Amino acid sequence: MELVVRKNDLLRELQLFQGIVERKNTIPILANVLIEAKGEEVKFLATDLEVGLRSTCAATVSSGGSITLPAKKFYEIVKSLPETDVRIAEEKGGVKVAADRFDSRMQTLPREDFPTLPESSGVQATTISRAGLREMVAKTQFAITGEDTRFFLNGALFVLKPTSMSLVATDGHRLALVTVPRTGVPGEPEEIKAILPKKTLGELGRLLVDGDDDIWYERGENHLFFKVGGRLLISRMIDGQFPAYERVIPKGNDKHLEFERDRLANAVKRVALLSNERSRAVKLQLAKGKVEVTSSSPEIGEAHETLLVDYSGAPMQISFNAQYILDFLTAVPTDLVALDLKDEVSQAVMHPVGAEGYDYTYVIMPMRV
Repeated sequence: MELVVRKNDLLRELQLFQGIVERKNTIPILANVLIEAKGEEVKFLATDLEVGLRSTCAATVSSGGSITLPAKKFYEIVKSLPETDVRIAEEKGGVKVAADRFDSRMQTLPREDFPTLPESSGVQATTISRAGLREMVAKTQFAITGEDTRFFLNGALFVLKPTSMSLVATDGHRLALVTVPRTGVPGEPEEIKAILPKKTLGELGRLLVDGDDDIWYERGENHLFFKVGGRLLISRMIDGQFPAYERVIPKGNDKHLEFERDRLANAVKRVALLSNERSRAVKLQLAKGKVEVTSSSPEIGEAHETLLVDYSGAPMQISFNAQYILDFLTAVPTDLVALDLKDEVSQAVMHPVGAEGYDYTYVIMPMRV
């Protein structure tokens, strides 16, 4: 195999594989990226057996073939090269990677050892909005724990309907739900559900950054397929029963407050600096026309900041994990955010005020401190 490829084209693709390939694994070949050259393009494939990514870029191929190279070291070498063409050639005992006056030889592993990834059947394929999915991933992925023994909570539930699509994530202490309207393809099933692993959402978020074109999606028997531009993300589904999240969303929260997002975020950040380092608890004390944000820690000290709000209900106080509030405030772009409460021990609901193109519900459990 021998080919020449533009450094920037090669670097752009290799960068996308860095989050998929694990530095430490018991199967050496999984640290490598599979490179296949044919015609006027070079194809790449990497996987950790849970998530896989296929991509391509243009190349001048002198002789076709396929090799595997250590994904991270190959990326670091290409990144360090000057802005020029990169020459990749298979040689006896290794693979030559060269550019300008730089020359190197890398060890390879047998192509036959590389795992075979499933292929999409196209049977349940449909198109979904890239912008909509981008909103959903960005506003839910932080609510996944990733370390829960209840493995079905280590991912987010994707619900696809002909008129809407939703993504919901929970770690048992909070829940993030985003729903986006859509126009489905004729003949689509009424509802397609799948639990996406946390790592899949992270890789999907990276692929969705640029562009506004629709993406292609298919739910297979055990795998999900997302075709984003010229790249295909393949993910194993989490097999399990996701919690009945609709029951968690409270309906009777009658105390409504609206805050300037930046003002609330800054107040919580400042006050949380003197909160208990383990619990990260901040207390909201509601009174007529104001909310006092307070924290205290016997070892460190205490802090408070007053926010003026339109509130005329009964006085009450409620405590939250400061990081949970800040995660939500970082994810939403609106100037105003709303907080709906019932009492000191019931779930609270936060949502952006005036958001367009999506519905966002964030349920957060109070803390007992």
